[in-house]
Amino acid sequence: MASASLIHARCGYSPRFIGNRRSGSVSSSSSSTSSASSSSSSSSCCSSSSLGFSSGTNNSWRNQALRAQAMFTTTRGNFGSSRGITNERNEPDHLLVLVHGILASPSDWTYFEAELKRRLGRNFLIYASSSNTYTKTFGGIDEAGKRLADEVTQIVQKTDRLKRISFLAHSLGGLIARYAIAVLYSPNDLSNSVAPNEETAFSSRRGMIAGLDPINFITLATPHLGVRGRKQLPFLLGVPFLEKLIAPIAPVVVGRTGSQLFLTDGKPEKPPLLLRMASDCEDGKFISALHAFQSRILYANVSYDHMVGWRTSSIRRETELLKPPRRSLDGYKHVVDVEYCPPISSDGPHFPPEAAKAKEVAQNEPSPQNTLEYHEIMEEEMIHGLQQLGWKKVDVSFHSAMLPFFAHNNIHVKNEWLHNAGAGVVAHVADSLKQQESSQFFTASL
Repeated sequence: MASASLIHARCGYSPRFIGNRRSGSVSSSSSSTSSASSSSSSSSCCSSSSLGFSSGTNNSWRNQALRAQAMFTTTRGNFGSSRGITNERNEPDHLLVLVHGILASPSDWTYFEAELKRRLGRNFLIYASSSNTYTKTFGGIDEAGKRLADEVTQIVQKTDRLKRISFLAHSLGGLIARYAIAVLYSPNDLSNSVAPNEETAFSSRRGMIAGLDPINFITLATPHLGVRGRKQLPFLLGVPFLEKLIAPIAPVVVGRTGSQLFLTDGKPEKPPLLLRMASDCEDGKFISALHAFQSRILYANVSYDHMVGWRTSSIRRETELLKPPRRSLDGYKHVVDVEYCPPISSDGPHFPPEAAKAKEVAQNEPSPQNTLEYHEIMEEEMIHGLQQLGWKKVDVSFHSAMLPFFAHNNIHVKNEWLHNAGAGVVAHVADSLKQQESSQFFTASL
């Protein structure tokens, strides 16, 4: 196995723009984003596997994390009772919200919860959301996001001593969580004096989520750029007939959520929801809410995910999808690469007149070509908005698994018996949370 550290490197970057319509400069940051400087490098992201980190680096932060490790409380979808929410001897102060995907339920997190309970400390209160189960996910990302926000608010109100909050979401749940945090976001008095891309020692200086300090925002196989065609909805297999049919029938099959995922929601002259969610707009402070988190991590399947493609789940352009490593990182089977992409200054996403025209054509005369042109415009604009933030991107490959075609469910071990190939991914997520938790204690002790 290839040796690589879970911790991203601090090194120089230069933005990779291949076929970009606009260019930007890399901004400087710290904490959840690394310092960026001009460089002749061909990529704006820094891969941990290519830097050859030694396993000793992992051991260093793991030893620090031992101070925080013990047992912690979990609860699932029952905020009406205090059972499982408080610990009389050592109450948790870090709320970790688990958000499932489409047509799913809190039970999808059974294995993941158990592993987090085993690996993390008592500081965490783990809560698996139950406000958007099964067909409730069809009613629209915005409506589901509002329900999740209400649910989190009730949890916070009913639980004493909570100080911090993190989100871990799978598939559609990542988009629902992104909407919810914008609803829950409140700027801090100090945040007015902080530059938009300036990272600070404490996330509270950049705003609060549900009145708590935002720490981690992690998504697993989430279609951040929507879904379309062979590259981002692989189960269509690139068949033109299917690609032509899927966009217009999506709202029929999965309701408003379907049209939002295919970026055809709303009137032609109005930007689609996912584009609005890549900015701060009248609907919500979506970018500010994400920026408030100290750590933002994307886990993406590089292949065999027939629901969500590599590009949309890792927020990359087609030209940035380089051939992934074949070997797993030490201790994390099927996790093949970790890279950090620093924030890139941008004037944010736009909805130009040609986009409105392309959207109208995609709505009224859907075809592979019309849809492709529209989505290419929208994806580039969404990337411009989301790249204003720094992201750690973790690539996962189940090519050597016994059941690789279950990649979309493997990545969060939906079923312990069918999808246990994702155990290494679960371990990596747990260690990422533990690393951030230990850094909190280290900072507080200084």
